[in-house]
Formats: sequence, structure tokens, C-alpha cells
Amino acid sequence: MNIALDNILSRTKGDRWIWLIVILLSTISMMAVYSSTGTIAYQHDTGAERYLMKHMFMIFGGIALMYISHKLDYRYYAGISKVLMAITIPLLIYTLIFGSHVNDASRWVAIPGTGLTFQTSDLAKLALITYLARTLSRKQENIKDVKQSFIPIMGSVCVVFILIALANLSTALMLFGVSILLLIMGRISVKQIAVVCLAGAFLLAGVVLLGPRRATYKSRIEAFMHPEHTNSDKSFQADHAKIAIATGGVFGKGPGNSTERNYLPQSYSDFIYATIVEEYGLIGGLLVIAIYLFLLYRCVKIVTKAPKAFGALLAAGLSFSLTIQAFANMAIAVGLGPVSGVPLPLVSMGGTSILFTSVAFGIILSVSRHIDETTGENAVGKEGSLKETNKRESNKVVVGEIEMA
Repeated sequence: MNIALDNILSRTKGDRWIWLIVILLSTISMMAVYSSTGTIAYQHDTGAERYLMKHMFMIFGGIALMYISHKLDYRYYAGISKVLMAITIPLLIYTLIFGSHVNDASRWVAIPGTGLTFQTSDLAKLALITYLARTLSRKQENIKDVKQSFIPIMGSVCVVFILIALANLSTALMLFGVSILLLIMGRISVKQIAVVCLAGAFLLAGVVLLGPRRATYKSRIEAFMHPEHTNSDKSFQADHAKIAIATGGVFGKGPGNSTERNYLPQSYSDFIYATIVEEYGLIGGLLVIAIYLFLLYRCVKIVTKAPKAFGALLAAGLSFSLTIQAFANMAIAVGLGPVSGVPLPLVSMGGTSILFTSVAFGIILSVSRHIDETTGENAVGKEGSLKETNKRESNKVVVGEIEMA
């Protein structure tokens, strides 16, 4: 058993704490999903084990992808980012026109022959972040140049933002925020960043006021700002999420004892944090928050140690994306924001979103692995130099002793 464990550990590289975080979040996810799918399983006359097995299959598939991603040198992702962007933009357009419509939103594309669907916005997040990291790192010498640097960067951010926002505004806003953080880290001038923000605000206003889901956005904002004057049907999910959290208390009702899972339509995905707090109480909720905060801390350490700008920007963008999404999900569950379809990374039940999240973790670990290998090589080099110096000094002493004799 120990030999097998040592063999596995020897093959996994990068920050060990991030591997532990992935295991903890996956364990919490399986427990919460198994508990929260009891109602939907009853409605479909099946067992909750069926949903758990499907979810576990996605988790183990995600861990496999994370392992493969972390073994690939992160510098290869610079070239891959161009391919991803070339695929992403046409795919986002295809999704808006021919994608599957759920709740008046066209976010999903069917994968032929598998029966699975995936949100193209998950691929777009990965593509834009890697592309921005590549572009910002390679154009540092002329980063202030409008034609060579600013226009390509601004164009990629705004195009991806508008294509995602038409169907999934919350994801688009988070990705836009991450992009701005990367522009700041990439030494883009304040004036240019202000221009990007103004362009984003203009596009946002157009989507909210003229977009195909303007009625949905308006009703959700009204339900959040004035819940006392809102139809109970529109605030149904938010109300029951608050009830779940309020009745959880300090220690919770215990695993599998949630009652609000019978009322929350998305208790296993968008509102899984409310289910966790109801069953595990304030302690469980704070534990999940602490895990994501610790993840951010470990990723920041990787960013500060990365020897190259591309690695630092890549790790920063992906880690900011994961943690911002996590805290947005938890904020919505506790009533700090309007309802939106934002899953909790590696915890919410999902299909391909888990796979894309796992790839993001793998890329971060790839950067961390490169740092460890570089540090190890430097340490070996220094040790070799020290041994050589000691050897020369020792020879001098011996020669001196012979001459004195």
C-alpha cells in the first residue's frame, strides 16, 4: 500500500497543497451531491447512487486531465492559446445561434455521439486567459503601443465578453474582471485600462437593455434589490437558499438531513453551498471558504515565484478566475447578489465544467512544477560549486602540509 502511494506521489509534481485542496473539494462535492440529488432521483424514479456515480466519473476524469495538464510544460500553452482562441470565437457564435436553449439562454453545445453537452463559456475562459497571458508577456517591450499591443488585447477581451454576455452575463462579468486584473499585472497603462473598462460598460449596457435576456436580467435585479415587492415565484430560489442557511445553525442538521433540497431546483449545482451550510452548519460553510482562500494563497505564492512573465500571468489569471467564481457562487447563495447560473468550482454537480476546471488546476500545477524543477537545478548547481570549492581548498591544505613537511 505504501509502495503504491509512494509511486503515485513520485509521479505527481507541483504544489502538494493544491493537490490536497483538489482532493478535499472533490470529497466535499461527492458528499454534497449524493445528499442533494435525493429529490431529483425520486422524481425520475431512480436512485441517488446513479447521479453520484456519474458525478464521480466526471471527477476522476477531471483528475486524469489535471494530471496530464500538469505534466505538460506550461510554456506549450502559449502556442495552444492561439488554437483555442481560433476555435472559441466561432464556437461561441455557433452556440448563440444553434445551441441548446435552457431558461431562455443558449449556453450549451451537444457533443456528437456522447449525449453530453458543455458550456462554451468554460472553454472561452481558458482560451482568453491563456491568450492574454501569452500576448502580455510577449509584448512587454512595446506594451504601450496602441496598434501592436493595445488593439489586439482590447479586441480579444471585448469580443469574448459580448459573445458570452448575450447568454451568460454573470460569467462574462467575472471573466472581464479577471482580464482587467491581468492587464494591470501586464503593465498596461491606466488610460488604456480605462478605455477597456468604458468599452466593457458600453457593451454591458447594450446587453442589459437590448439583449435577448433583458427581461430576465431586469427581473433578477429587481428581485434582489426589492425582494419585498417581488413576486414570490421570482425569488423562490433565493428565499429557500436563505432558509437552508438560516436553519443550518452552527453545526448543521447532519449529512443527508437537508430539507430545502426538496424545494431548491438547483440544490446540487448553483445552490450547493446552501445545502452544505444546511447540513454542516456554519462550521462547514467556513471550512469551504477557508479552502478557497488557502487555494488563492498558494496560487499567489506560485505567481510570485514564477521566473517568467507568462507563467506568472497564466497562474494568476486561472487562480483569480477560480476563486472569483467560487466566492460569487457563495455570495449568491447567502443573498449578497442576484441569482445567476454560477457553479461552485469542483463542488457543484456538473459535466464538462468539472473537466475544464480540472485542466485549469493542471496548468497552475504545471507552472508550480516548473518552479520546483528550476529551483532544484539551481540548488544542485550551487551544491556542486560548493563541493568543488571545498575540494580545491582541501587540496591547497594538503599541498601546504607537504611543503611544510
